[in-house]
Amino acid sequence: MRTIGLIGGMSWESTAVYYRLINEEVNRRLGGQHNAKSLMATLDFAEIEACQAEGRWDDAGALLASTATTLVGGGAEIMILCTNTMHKVADYVSNAASAEFIHIADPTAAAIQREMLSTVGLLGTRYTMEQDFYRGRLEASGLTVLVPDPARRERVHEIIYDELCLGKVLEDSRREYQSVVQSLQARGATGVILGCTEIGLLLKPEDVAIPLFDTTRLHALAAVDAALR
Repeated sequence: MRTIGLIGGMSWESTAVYYRLINEEVNRRLGGQHNAKSLMATLDFAEIEACQAEGRWDDAGALLASTATTLVGGGAEIMILCTNTMHKVADYVSNAASAEFIHIADPTAAAIQREMLSTVGLLGTRYTMEQDFYRGRLEASGLTVLVPDPARRERVHEIIYDELCLGKVLEDSRREYQSVVQSLQARGATGVILGCTEIGLLLKPEDVAIPLFDTTRLHALAAVDAALR
């Protein structure tokens, strides 16, 4: 079993889910007392969020690269970035770390293709929904990616930062997300990507009429695949 390095804390709410999913999956596959071999570095999300808001992506990238180097120094052989948004600076991490880097969009695209879907909606932070670093990677795999209209994008973003990152899972917000999914479905989406690692805390498959692709789960399972390969 290879050692998984996790760069987390963005936010810690979803990082805790990553840790649980990875260890549960290793135990499911290997049985007995097995769990994953892993190292985790948990960053202070306030520092990262400030870089996002101020457009200091290079500063954030340098911090993540340094963290990746530290994890590799501790023995990490696989590297995952436990966040969708910060894959904007994924190259900083993959270039700094002499470990196998698993980009979160890749297992997501693969899961969608296994379901033979071609047009999907994308929910996430405004950075993920509006910028090309994530959508472009999905589209390069042949997918058509739809995002909510500007007002709904802003509300989706607010719920992530003001509620989910703080551990608040509110029924009213679930209904708002359900409405957003319905609007994407009306435009032709046959599935929806939960493109922020916290959204799976709020929106479950039974809440909507089309398939959801939970990037946290898909990313965690891809890390286990790599660790046990």
